[in-house]
Amino acid sequence: MARWLLAALLLILLLSAGALLSARWLLNQPLQIEAETVVQVQAGDFPARVLRQLEQQNVLQGARWLGLYWRWRWNNPALHQGEYALKPDMSAHDLLSAWRQGDVLSYRVTLVDGWTFRQFRAALGSATKLENDIESLSDAALMQQLGAEGEHPEGRFAPDTYTYTWGFKASDVLLQAYSAQQQILHDAWTSRGKDLPYKEAYQALIMASIVERETGVPEERGEIAGVFVRRLKLGMLLQTDPTVIYGMGDAYQGRITRADLRKPTAYNTYVIKGLPPTPIAMPGKAAIIAALNPAEGKSLYFVARGDGSHQFSNSLAEHNRAVRQYQLKRRADYRSSPAARK
Repeated sequence: MARWLLAALLLILLLSAGALLSARWLLNQPLQIEAETVVQVQAGDFPARVLRQLEQQNVLQGARWLGLYWRWRWNNPALHQGEYALKPDMSAHDLLSAWRQGDVLSYRVTLVDGWTFRQFRAALGSATKLENDIESLSDAALMQQLGAEGEHPEGRFAPDTYTYTWGFKASDVLLQAYSAQQQILHDAWTSRGKDLPYKEAYQALIMASIVERETGVPEERGEIAGVFVRRLKLGMLLQTDPTVIYGMGDAYQGRITRADLRKPTAYNTYVIKGLPPTPIAMPGKAAIIAALNPAEGKSLYFVARGDGSHQFSNSLAEHNRAVRQYQLKRRADYRSSPAARK
């Protein structure tokens, strides 16, 4: 009897050792792939299904045991949605660890300061691996979907570089950008300067969009905001070309004529008093801060020097001299901003 018990014990030990070695081999087995492969995991997926799929593709062995190991080791949580990169030097254990850490592939889309909402939509529509769920929606319907029914979309979204993963939608990115701009505007409005001609934060957003479009030189934003703020206080017309261009829409073909400056539109600040009805672009954080903290001074005019910067003047006579110097005798490489916005 003792011999049988000893033999049974030895057999159990051998089987246990064999199972342990087999389990270790299954965990450490290299993935059978020759090049990097991407696996897409849906929201709520569990490893068992994906492991079976990989076993059917001969990428690994022991899918059932690996699934049991996952359940025992991590209490069977669902996988993070996204794309996972399978590399030739990975083991099955490396794969499970990547799943556990949610190490999914990420992508980026950059929404540029000064772009219009139309340009934002175009950029999102062409972004890699981003579902374009907004393509068929009107601006009004899209704003309603984002929980901002009745709001004009221009200026409402923060320019930035947004990171996303497979499975994200264009509306997801827009919601992030909308929330970010709301917070930026709220914070800037809370810490705004004194004696500003704005009745509400939205008017400051409109001003910020004009400042954004007028210059790409960071150190000029406050001074340009100061010019426009002083003009508003004095009841002067803003007379800023970017608003005219925005009001022209598709009719703008690269230049503004005298007739364009005289043509009444809701955005022609050579004709209308005060601010236009909405922003004309997406202002960045710096432009919003400048609009709410304009630089002090006496300047009421500015003209592009041709190198991206501007010449500021306190009087019309000074301004006219600057116009003759920089506009009527333009250099060959003249440009009104440091870099063209695409």
